[in-house]
Amino acid sequence: MFQRLSLPDMPRGSEVSFRFGEQELQAREGDSVAAALLASDVLACRSTPVSGSPRAPYCMMGVCFECLVEVDGVPNVQACQVPVRDGMRIRPQHGTEGGR
Repeated sequence: MFQRLSLPDMPRGSEVSFRFGEQELQAREGDSVAAALLASDVLACRSTPVSGSPRAPYCMMGVCFECLVEVDGVPNVQACQVPVRDGMRIRPQHGTEGGR
């Protein structure tokens, strides 16, 4: 669904591995967690507290809070504001309680 734009003057970042729930995924170093999830075809990263409906990254600049995830045990992290790191453990955020 999402395709990375290749710019001629941008060096290609090295690959990093991270986990989203039970999935082992790959990303480019320097990508945000949200961009890495979208590039890996992960379309929902959290559910709403009231109805449980799925949500995904939307604004990609930290305004909307639709991309909340749990990162390395810390809930309520905006995935669009955090660079993905090798070995990072990310879980979907369910309602107001992180991925537990």
